[in-house]
Amino acid sequence: MSKQIRIFDTTLRDGEQSPGCSMNLSEKIEVARQLETLGVDIIEAGFAIASPGDAAAIATIANTVKNSTVCSLARCVEKDIDVAYSSVKDAVDPRIHVFLATSPVHMEYKLKMKPEEVLESVAHHVAYTTKLLSNVEFSAEDATRSDWDFLCRVVDVAIKNGATTINIPDTTGYLTPDEYANLIRYIREHVDGTENIILSCHNHNDLGMGVANSLAGIQAGIGQVECTINGIGERAGNASLEEIVMALKTRKDFFDADTRIDTTQIYRSSRMIQTITGVPVAPTKPIVGANAFAHESGIHQHGVLNNKSTYEIMTPESVGIPQNAIVLGKHSGRHAFEARLKDLGYTLSKEKIDKAFAKFKVLADKKKVIKDRDLEALIGVVPVSGPVRYTLKQYVINSGNTISTTAVVKMTKGDEEFERAALSDGPINASYAAINKITGLKIELQDYSLRALTDGQDAQSEAVVKMTFDGSEDEVVTGRGVSVDIVEASIKAYINGINKYLNS
Repeated sequence: MSKQIRIFDTTLRDGEQSPGCSMNLSEKIEVARQLETLGVDIIEAGFAIASPGDAAAIATIANTVKNSTVCSLARCVEKDIDVAYSSVKDAVDPRIHVFLATSPVHMEYKLKMKPEEVLESVAHHVAYTTKLLSNVEFSAEDATRSDWDFLCRVVDVAIKNGATTINIPDTTGYLTPDEYANLIRYIREHVDGTENIILSCHNHNDLGMGVANSLAGIQAGIGQVECTINGIGERAGNASLEEIVMALKTRKDFFDADTRIDTTQIYRSSRMIQTITGVPVAPTKPIVGANAFAHESGIHQHGVLNNKSTYEIMTPESVGIPQNAIVLGKHSGRHAFEARLKDLGYTLSKEKIDKAFAKFKVLADKKKVIKDRDLEALIGVVPVSGPVRYTLKQYVINSGNTISTTAVVKMTKGDEEFERAALSDGPINASYAAINKITGLKIELQDYSLRALTDGQDAQSEAVVKMTFDGSEDEVVTGRGVSVDIVEASIKAYINGINKYLNS
């Protein structure tokens, strides 16, 4: 029988800590539900002590998710643990994940603690946590740069005080696969009781070996892998969930290990994270990149047409990428529209279907053929929840290479209608200046990007903006807009960000 590997997803915690990847409450709930549908075993929903908003989001997720363990991170500090417990206690299977650094550089310069003090803290805080609940995970932060014998002492203390999962993270992405596997074997050989708990890995990708180290850990006895959708996370990111899962599935003959992940939900999960964070994956990203199942070389095309296995070691359908597409256009009805969304793996409420279909009809008047990528882009701009404060009604741009650009923007807010004009050095800046006059908000544009979502001259463009409000640099809001017109996409992205800020 294959070894069952638990998937611990930290997209909502470590992933969200990645610059520009913050999410609001409704987006976190949407992601948590998708992770549950995906079949994730443990959802690390956040770091409760980080802010009251984080704690509230974790508590809401704990009350929403029924088929996955919901976890909160906590430092080895009693207040952290208490707040984490308050956030997860109503979950079906709550977990608290406590951590403390064990490497010489962290102990000396960050913790200002001696090794014996670290051991005492681990013993006390793990025991303190086990008085609140039984599902306790301990992480030795920067484990891979720790003295191995000292690390074994820390693991031994954590197990003896009730930790049921022990995580050995490569916090800085430093080790090679052979080194990581040897470390796991060393711990198993030198610490009593590891056979009675679950060993876990959390490998960062600073040297591009996060997935390789995780797979090496599984071969050495790891029973839980901590990872994120699309590999998002701090610095160079985390080990990628989709790559680990599909490696185990595709090379089951080698790893003899499996997960309970529904792989047909992988692509949808990836697209959701890209849409919400506004951070696209590279075309060459394994499993979910635009080129992952694309063949341009004549030799490759010839081989695939004769037999897909010549160049494809997995099928696009196995990760939820549809191969055959129904042609949708302006004459298509709601039934065909809903059927295609269902085929793509989307289950939307009636309200969202209504909004999406209305946008589809507008798009169909501009494009002859609506492709799957068009639909996915369209779904991504349907509001997750919350009232729409401002809506674009129309805009007029007067621009040229010898004159300053003028933008006139008309927007509605409820029954009210506003129109303002602004002058600037380009159509986007002028439009944003006019919108700022309408809203009266002090907005700083931190980042702007534009890309084509589909091919052809009538391709849809996606604009993504990152904005801060009222001089605050702490919370960056991501806005997203899609249109066949790049100016309209840009304006919609800006308004989307404003609405998200007003609903937060």
